Amino acid sequence: MRILIWHGYLLEGSGSNVYTRELARAWSRMGHEVVVLCQEPHPERYDLGGAAVVRPRLPGPLPVFVMGPYEDVQPRLLTELSRVDREAFVAANAAAVRAQGPADFVLVNHVLLGAPVGAASGLPFVVKAHGSELEFAMRGNAELCAWAGGTLPGAAVVLAGSRHVSGVLGELVGVDPERVAVVPPGVDVDALRRRERAAALSALIEESRRDPAVGHDERLPDVGNAERLAEFLSGDRKTVLYVGSLSAEKGVSLLLEALHGVDARAVVVGFGPARAELAALAGPDVLFTGPLQHRHLAHLWPLADVSVVPSVFPEAFGMVAAEAAACGSPPLVARHSGLAEIAAGLEVEYPPHLRHLASFTSGNAEDLRTRLRQLLDLDTASWRALSQGARRAAVRLWSWDHVAGRIRELAAGAGPAVGRPPGRSSGSAEPG
Repeated sequence: MRILIWHGYLLEGSGSNVYTRELARAWSRMGHEVVVLCQEPHPERYDLGGAAVVRPRLPGPLPVFVMGPYEDVQPRLLTELSRVDREAFVAANAAAVRAQGPADFVLVNHVLLGAPVGAASGLPFVVKAHGSELEFAMRGNAELCAWAGGTLPGAAVVLAGSRHVSGVLGELVGVDPERVAVVPPGVDVDALRRRERAAALSALIEESRRDPAVGHDERLPDVGNAERLAEFLSGDRKTVLYVGSLSAEKGVSLLLEALHGVDARAVVVGFGPARAELAALAGPDVLFTGPLQHRHLAHLWPLADVSVVPSVFPEAFGMVAAEAAACGSPPLVARHSGLAEIAAGLEVEYPPHLRHLASFTSGNAEDLRTRLRQLLDLDTASWRALSQGARRAAVRLWSWDHVAGRIRELAAGAGPAVGRPPGRSSGSAEPG
């Protein structure tokens, strides 16, 4: 098959960036011809399995959902972008997609601006909804929701990473649930796997020595991490791990509160506006590292006796929990939104008497503390049963090969798709 992936952003980072990289690599390894259209200025840095990369020329700003640094482009919040700029962006990207045709199908990331680009391209397209556009741009914005509602009908199928996201799509856009397929994001289960502790710690320290040794950039690992991690993770004390943004909605303060009175050390990985406040709340048993890449995390997750995802804001899926599971670090997640689906997948693989250790009551520090203590106090055989069960769940439910194959089947099974909604000559047109 010839498959195009339209991704309006970079390849570095998490979320839809990882989604694009991994699908391109999985489909390429399956023997498909893959072209990725994105704004990544350094595609040679990423293993895409041989997929080609095309960078469309932008006529103006890059519409984003959350502001941040973007190399070589001018970002602007989608909610603040003029209609003229939105239409110009869609027209330019749709032309770039058409120029790469024909294709068996185009996968477009994000309901906005992916669906308008796919509709305007005239090619069969599949839309992958992510939580970012739904929660940070479309919610509360009737104009953007109407635009999405006018362009989504042309899609062969709409993909959601969880039932939660499918429900939000129905709520905001009124998408027929029969046209939404729930396909969880994927995990690289080859790179992320269980490792022997001593070897994992040695490899983590070695990877940290490769980090920049001077300067300060919140988007880079903290200087001196190699020495700090070596000292902090020495010995056999139980270890709790958090990986994610350091912002209020991620619930890190809840985790720090829950750790009071728990005999464990904790590593907090990530960056964000709440770091200084969180560091002030943390004691000497908590180490902040700044953001780490998968080359670090592949060795850090296997060192964690439990990986906590305490978000108080709805999560489309909970990728870090699935990645921790692949490494055999039992995830303990807040039971809500897409995280509840992670917990349900884990529970199938856990011994019945340990299934309550997959999740805790959202926003409840005392319940989190109780579950942490129970999990950390498990005997070796019981903890190993959780670790092995978590790994099985990741391989069975969340591997990228499984995800890529499922999307390909859905795209083929949907039959020929109309490249634009009926009655429209261009998907770049917005409702008046």
